[in-house]
Amino acid sequence: MNTTLFKALLALLPASALFAGALILFSKARGPRSLLQMLGAACLLLVILTHLCEGLHLLPWMGWGLEHSAGHYIDLCAALLAITFFPAGYLLDALAGSNR
Repeated sequence: MNTTLFKALLALLPASALFAGALILFSKARGPRSLLQMLGAACLLLVILTHLCEGLHLLPWMGWGLEHSAGHYIDLCAALLAITFFPAGYLLDALAGSNR
């Protein structure tokens, strides 16, 4: 098993738990804060899925792991959205929690 696949499989469980928690929060309190958290967790799962595809050599025409390929840009954009949306939603939720 290559290291990319091993790392992706290792990260899949915590990311899935994070997404499940964000999904439960969104189902209970529909709003922009919980939506941002859910979208951020979904983007994190997308990053992990791109690494799974790279490790399993699925869809080789996407050019997983190669610079300036479609797979690279999907991975990059999803990672940027994940580190933007999830913390922003969490921060907004924490700030609103003090006002409840």
